[in-house]
Amino acid sequence: MSGSHTDEPTLELPDLDLVREVGEGAFGRVWLATNRTTGKLCAVKIVFQREGAADPVGREIVSLTRLESAVRHRHPNLLAIHHVGRTAEHLFYLMDPADDVAGGPASLEASYRPATLETRLDAGPLAAADCCRAAKELLAALACLHEAGVVHRDVKPANCLFVGGDLRLADFGLLTDADRTISRVGTLDYMPPDGRMDARADVYAAGLILYQMITGLPPSEFPRLGRQAHEIRRDPALARLNRIVLRACQPAPQARFADARAMLAEVARAGADGSGKPARHRRWIVLAGIAWLALAAVALWTCLPRTPSSVHVNFITRPFDATILLDGAPLTDPVGSPYQTPCTVANLPAGVYRVTFRCAGLPDFDAGEIDFRTTREVTAEWDRAEREN
Repeated sequence: MSGSHTDEPTLELPDLDLVREVGEGAFGRVWLATNRTTGKLCAVKIVFQREGAADPVGREIVSLTRLESAVRHRHPNLLAIHHVGRTAEHLFYLMDPADDVAGGPASLEASYRPATLETRLDAGPLAAADCCRAAKELLAALACLHEAGVVHRDVKPANCLFVGGDLRLADFGLLTDADRTISRVGTLDYMPPDGRMDARADVYAAGLILYQMITGLPPSEFPRLGRQAHEIRRDPALARLNRIVLRACQPAPQARFADARAMLAEVARAGADGSGKPARHRRWIVLAGIAWLALAAVALWTCLPRTPSSVHVNFITRPFDATILLDGAPLTDPVGSPYQTPCTVANLPAGVYRVTFRCAGLPDFDAGEIDFRTTREVTAEWDRAEREN
């Protein structure tokens, strides 16, 4: 069977009948195939040897070898690689085929399309429970890699496949050792602004994917909530997930979760209690992860060459729909409209501000002086007696 690109050699692989191409990446293409002996369906990634350019086959072999040596047991959320082979013209390896995007398992039907998180997001944002489940599965896969000392470097919805209904992280062609921190490789839309492709870069990309799941918006729109703003205000679970997104996608690496395991723990807590019941005390300000923020602040001042000039900050109140005043002036968006809680404010100049929340029918809530160089979230709640008056 011939490839779809006439400048590439004929595709002939041992023991396999290639059915048709079902995916394509920067260095290889994925085909649906059948085993000639058993008739079993599989997915086959084929990477062509190219002369006079970077060696994609060599890179893929190095990455797969590193994966096999680092991850010594199969993880249910990492796409399993069953066989790796090589001909004179290309490298190929066999994997489980993704479910059909229409539901059900992979098949030889002409309508079959692999189910990925990218195709699922084409239909819009996911429900809170689905967001939690997909995020947990993605982060469990990444945590397995991070604990083994390697990073993925190309985390994106197209590389999240569904097999038997479960999310599995795929495409390990850019996988490398976690200590190799400076390398501008991967998919630009999911790269952190600092360009350090380490475990925190995987966290950053996972945060953007979670953002897409809860808002239905592309990563370029972060941190805007769009049409989902009302739903996120109404649903405490989505509001908690949005706070996790904010922390995962901080511009400064030290302000993010250290690795996928730490982020997974927060997502698990966010999905564990769907009640959204407010606390019963007078008033409070919760600065997310006090212990973490203290450590992050120390790391930020000791490890970074300079303090970030701007930051993303989350503002949450109960009840919702409060306006935010910084040093007595309303905080407004680029078109001049006041921000209303819950919201994420992007590119807020770093510094110390007196934060006040103003909600109709309630006295102003003075949150005190907040240093946004070290604090990324301010949460406040009016007294029940004040709310009921």
